[in-house]
Amino acid sequence: MDVIAEIEKLRKERGWTKYKLAEEAMLTYSTLSAMYIRNTPPKLDILEMICTAFGLTLAQFFAGGAAGEFLSEDEKELLHSYRRLTAEKKKAVNVLINK
Repeated sequence: MDVIAEIEKLRKERGWTKYKLAEEAMLTYSTLSAMYIRNTPPKLDILEMICTAFGLTLAQFFAGGAAGEFLSEDEKELLHSYRRLTAEKKKAVNVLINK
């Protein structure tokens, strides 16, 4: 698996810039940028932070979205929209759903 290509695919699906990904993953932009420039996969701790930003576990990341095959089209659309939200908006949605 090309880890950087998968990260790039997930980033683009969400409409995020590289800066936005760094921000969501709580990484410095230079850390993320170095990964892209050198074309080297991130260390496991960095990859885990990136996966968390995407709302994925490491297993889901390496499954290449296989878990999404069991979702209805409505669920996929909702999940896709949710993943593009800011952390603050995700909290608001979670509060709404849990009430």
